[in-house]
Amino acid sequence: MDLRKIQAVARKEYYHLIRDFRSLYLAFIIPLLLILMFGYALSLDVEDIKSVVVDHDKSESSRDFVRRLNASAYFNVIDHLPNTASAVRHLDQNLAILAIIIPPDWTENLKSDRKSPLQVIIDGSDPNFAGSTRAYMTAYISEINQKALLQFLNRQGRMEIKQPVEGRIRVWFNEDLESRNFIVPGIIAIIIMIVGALLTSLVIAREYENGTMETIRSLPVRSDEFLLGKAVPYFFIGLTDVLVAILMGQVLFGVVMKSSFWLMVAASAIYLGVALSIGMLISTLTKSQLVANQMAILVTYLPSLLLSNFVFPQENMPVVLKMLSFIVPATYFIDILNGLYLRNLGMDQLWSSYLVLLLMFGFLAMLNLLSLKKEGL
Repeated sequence: MDLRKIQAVARKEYYHLIRDFRSLYLAFIIPLLLILMFGYALSLDVEDIKSVVVDHDKSESSRDFVRRLNASAYFNVIDHLPNTASAVRHLDQNLAILAIIIPPDWTENLKSDRKSPLQVIIDGSDPNFAGSTRAYMTAYISEINQKALLQFLNRQGRMEIKQPVEGRIRVWFNEDLESRNFIVPGIIAIIIMIVGALLTSLVIAREYENGTMETIRSLPVRSDEFLLGKAVPYFFIGLTDVLVAILMGQVLFGVVMKSSFWLMVAASAIYLGVALSIGMLISTLTKSQLVANQMAILVTYLPSLLLSNFVFPQENMPVVLKMLSFIVPATYFIDILNGLYLRNLGMDQLWSSYLVLLLMFGFLAMLNLLSLKKEGL
């Protein structure tokens, strides 16, 4: 392998990159936009639930019930409505997620130790949001019931009943339960696929379309030297994007890596090699920039976003998709990211994911060499 030949091919690709505004835009601007959009806009946290209240009771107890609900970080009472029909209209027009209707004799029934029904209507168009809303509301009503039970026991002159089970819950790894602590590291996997696969899916196809592939075949350049030379500029661009993403995640969103920085660099380098190999292989097989770009989106970007356990849990997927997720490289890279960012794990625990990525890189690199040799290079 001649380093001068690799350098010559890399220099040619570098000159093309700096002259092609679209490639630079895809390499640097889109990753920055993705970090900002996913970090600020995409949130899996359920909070600030827009709620409306219809209070037919209009007592101090009902007003206290609503005040305490609004004081919670999860609920936001945006309006007090005169009747149930108005609450239904708010739900129909997507102005509110939750509607609470307090009946006229609610306080009187509470003081008389009778059942006090309370109507709660939840917009279930988003099942995940609705499920969390129902869980929060159930917990809040349980707290109200416990307080009412203690008041009843006090009026009866009985001793307070201690609950037999006391749950002492502690959250590990993501103590604040902030979704951005998971989303911001995960977006690095998407960025690498964009830079690695989408950009490199065009490089060899461009040679075919421009008619320069015949000239390259006549040069004293081997297939491995040609591949390395083509990949080197994009490899350094990808690593630069990773470092920028790590810095932006820490500065803008306060997402700090708990484990070794160098383990992160090593994982990113291997995963970037896999992405580059996929892009090169697509480019060689399709020989068309348009087809290669569309194929790269279908094969790399979408599976990395949908099947890698990044946004959607793999446990909830059908068996076929769950099996398909095992061949998605982002699945193993996101597992490494979770271990490094959230769990403070080392190579002793993450070696299997590193090994799978290395095997994928070796297999794809071999396919690339065979494909180029088949093309006469």
